[in-house]
Amino acid sequence: MMANAAIASRVDIIRLVDAFYERVRDDEILGPIFHDIARVDWESHLPKMYDFWESVLFGTAGFKGAPLPVHLALSRRVALTSSEFGRWIALFHATVDALFAGPLASEAKIRASRIAAVMQHHIAQDRGIDGSSR
Repeated sequence: MMANAAIASRVDIIRLVDAFYERVRDDEILGPIFHDIARVDWESHLPKMYDFWESVLFGTAGFKGAPLPVHLALSRRVALTSSEFGRWIALFHATVDALFAGPLASEAKIRASRIAAVMQHHIAQDRGIDGSSR
């Protein structure tokens, strides 16, 4: 069995992001959120995600965007709970583990978990303590 390679370039980021979102699109929980509710335009979304993860893992300055407001708006249209975020994290970690190894692979999983935690925190605040929308 061949060992997984390290994440070392933008090409690796593209491979990771494409494989991850392929899993997301096929997922029975997340797929409908991305397809039917968010109506993601994959041709524009994927390059943004390449830039985002390249900035997260390599410190590049290419990412232009504000993910939190987008996710807050989406959470007002569909439940984005620990269940959905847990599924997102599980798929992301599984994708990383299937393709890569090494310090940046581990860092990608840590950062994804932190990002999900921050998003969940802000969504919970936005919805209010009792879970009702403000």
